[in-house]
Amino acid sequence: MATSNYVPNYYDFPREYRGYGENPPDFKWPGNPNIIINFVVNYEEGAECSIENGDPASEQYIWELPYVPKVGKRSYDCESDFEYGSRAGVWRLLRLFRKHGYKFTTFAVGKAFELLPDVPAAIKRDGHEIASHCYRWWDYSKCTPEEEKALIIKNMESLKETTGEYPKGWYYARCSQHSRRLVYDVHQELNAPLLWIADAYADDLPYWTPVPRTKDAILMIPYSYDCNDARFHMPTGWSSTDDFYSHLQYAFDTLYDEGVELGTPKMMTVALHTRVVGKPGRFQALVKFMDYIKQKEGVCVATREEIANHFNKVNPWVEPAEALKYGPEE
Repeated sequence: MATSNYVPNYYDFPREYRGYGENPPDFKWPGNPNIIINFVVNYEEGAECSIENGDPASEQYIWELPYVPKVGKRSYDCESDFEYGSRAGVWRLLRLFRKHGYKFTTFAVGKAFELLPDVPAAIKRDGHEIASHCYRWWDYSKCTPEEEKALIIKNMESLKETTGEYPKGWYYARCSQHSRRLVYDVHQELNAPLLWIADAYADDLPYWTPVPRTKDAILMIPYSYDCNDARFHMPTGWSSTDDFYSHLQYAFDTLYDEGVELGTPKMMTVALHTRVVGKPGRFQALVKFMDYIKQKEGVCVATREEIANHFNKVNPWVEPAEALKYGPEE
């Protein structure tokens, strides 16, 4: 049997396998819905890897031709594909959400908001939530803890400048093993509320995860890699718009039926990118999905901040008698 010599460090959190078990609780969502849907719009345009941004190579993830990045050279095709999201895709999405009266959670990259202040202004005008998606759209596993902490602080200040307030929620995607604790620590140091973190995929419901060596906890609101338009640009992803729509419908139907039959409503995340589903052909999958859920009774569309506020009310973290012992002693 394999053994591990790994010793947890300051930044580590323990794994937790049990969850809510066979009979998850009913968290008494407002309006007694059968399902809670959170739409997420990722806004990353201009913050991706590029020579212009001082990076060694062009971006290789989540665009139409994700071949080997160009090292030491600009990639105008990649850059302009990202620019589609800021020039056209984001406005198409905003119009659709206004039409239905739905609010989304924005995963906002600080530098992207800086480059085009019209976007955060429009998102705030329409009442959508704005959360942090880091300052650059990078792989943070390559950063030292000190470098990463400086970038967390930079993004906190950047989003405060472009939106008027610190973000209350976070999602990295390409996080490091230090990210969760660093985000928690920075919010503590700035005395800024941290309502939730989304770098987790472990459940269909929010859950508390204790912070080692404290009596505190972080509310994890799981994100989704499966109900995600990014899979249009992955080998195991969607080959057509209909594939994406069908997957969303099947996921919705499963969770909706469980809410009806078991009386324990679940949460569904629909993850979107302005340069992906914002393209005309793919956009129709989202149009069709919104039309589909409109026909159903007991559907609640909420932002992550709304979900976190309700969860805190009905299932607040109960401080333990002792701090969680995990990792090095103080």
